Amino acid sequence: MSLIQVTDLTFAYEGSCDPVFEHVSFQIDTDWKLGFTGRNGRGKTTFLNLLMGKEEYSGKITANVQFDYFPFQVSDPSADALTAAYEAEPGLEYWRLVRELSRLNIREEVLFHPFSSLSGGEQTKILLAVLFLKENNFLLIDEPTNHLDREARRMVGDYLAGKKGFILVSHDRALLDRCTDHTLAISREKITVTRGSFSTWYENKERQDHFEREENDRLRRDIKRLTASARQAGGWADEIESVKIGKKAALKRETTGKLVSRDYVGEKSRRMQMRRKNLERRQQRAIEEKEGLLKDIETAETLTLFPGTVRTGSPVVRIKELGLSYPGGEVFSGFCLEVMPGEQVILDGRNGCGKSSILKKMAGETETIERAVFQGEFWMDPRLKISYVPQDTSFLMGSLKEFVKRAEEEEGIEESLLFALLRKLDMPRGQFEKQMEDLSAGQKKKVLLAKSLCTQADLYLWDEPLNYIDVYSRMQIEEVIAKNRPTMVLVEHDERFAKNIAARPVPVLYCSKK
Repeated sequence: MSLIQVTDLTFAYEGSCDPVFEHVSFQIDTDWKLGFTGRNGRGKTTFLNLLMGKEEYSGKITANVQFDYFPFQVSDPSADALTAAYEAEPGLEYWRLVRELSRLNIREEVLFHPFSSLSGGEQTKILLAVLFLKENNFLLIDEPTNHLDREARRMVGDYLAGKKGFILVSHDRALLDRCTDHTLAISREKITVTRGSFSTWYENKERQDHFEREENDRLRRDIKRLTASARQAGGWADEIESVKIGKKAALKRETTGKLVSRDYVGEKSRRMQMRRKNLERRQQRAIEEKEGLLKDIETAETLTLFPGTVRTGSPVVRIKELGLSYPGGEVFSGFCLEVMPGEQVILDGRNGCGKSSILKKMAGETETIERAVFQGEFWMDPRLKISYVPQDTSFLMGSLKEFVKRAEEEEGIEESLLFALLRKLDMPRGQFEKQMEDLSAGQKKKVLLAKSLCTQADLYLWDEPLNYIDVYSRMQIEEVIAKNRPTMVLVEHDERFAKNIAARPVPVLYCSKK
């Protein structure tokens, strides 16, 4: 057991006015199973890069362990998986690797298949097993479960639960609860370390936030009162000042009935102005002190959604005995689905079973599925206006503002509403000026989700919408779905999300490889 000590850490990217970290200090134990959570863009991956010495920073990071990053790059994906394993750890003992993979339900013969031919789950499990076999290392695991099906996520979570000495960056709440015992949380102004899983941390955070909101409300009332008092004192002083100017100065009488000279009024005004300035200084100090006590509370604003108008008592989608095959074999057969208005359905099944292909068929995007052959009964209400969010975001190119403008012109989406939704999803205004290819994976997904939420659709088809999306945004999306109950068919492997929106699972049974 040893400590990783972070002292007075400050870091900003070149050319940026805003620091990512500023005078941050904390320590973590190398035996901990540490979950790392926070909004997209707060600096989670940046912090991992700082630990590995990839960026220059001010402050100090001390550790007596070797940091290893997941996922590491495989130089030749066409080579077999065993070659990739030895590339990552040349001193690897083969029998230990086989034993480790058995704990992840990976057969030994998989090691002799081309790495690129393996599923995402198989690749993830092999890379994790190799890294955990290294001596005196501390793993930095960056979002390992994107694109993994629910079964693979559970298995990875159970595997990590049996390990120690890692930081896990993930937005999957069920995974974090399954395998972490401490939580590293990053907000706008600080990083905190607390004992417990994600749910334990979040419950404590909610209680603390409730207390701090009440305290913030009290401080803001005090600030408002002090500001009003300063304004009132200034008004009195200005009234006296106006008396000494003009004809009133020589004619004004006090309650004694005596004439008041201009000199007398001037002296009284001077003293009042001095009292005003002293009072203003005291009140400004009090205001600044109270403003400094206002807490940094991470908030998630309520999103809006405008479901379409097709509401019948009959199914809007009816699929019977649907099958999908390629020249290389059958993917699935006998798939049946009926979707009622206002229903949320999640297609459930392992990676590669054809879930995304079903969504593409429903969205009319079958030209993107090369050589696919569908058979069976497939009917959708022709009146449906469909909003489709694909899994892939690589097609997003060019100016974000131009993209939003096109959406306004072609689909009647309000530009101001779309930008407002992106702000509610915590995308900084500065990102609006960027080319979309320069946005992070999470920000690209938020662009597509915001566009879909702005669409007055009768049927929403979302393919793994939460990949790379932070926990707070997931909660916002859960809330808007639960409140509006739009007609939806989704592919999503986040257990907590599926449970919270009370979606009906429909299995897609895998037959064979494509």
